[in-house]
Amino acid sequence: MPNPLTGALLRRAQNLRFPRLAALVATLFVLDLLIPDVIPFIDEILLGLATLLLANLRKRRTPLGEV
Repeated sequence: MPNPLTGALLRRAQNLRFPRLAALVATLFVLDLLIPDVIPFIDEILLGLATLLLANLRKRRTPLGEV
């Protein structure tokens, strides 16, 4: 059963563009390293956000001939 907190956060983060999404992932990662378990389920949130970040990078690439 998925956690409602992580699902809601990931749905909200789907609308973020690359710079803000990358900043969010980096901030949460540093917080997780410095203060373990400051936010419950932060590891799952980070995995989901990193997946969204990589999907955004792949989605934005266009062939050289198209604009």
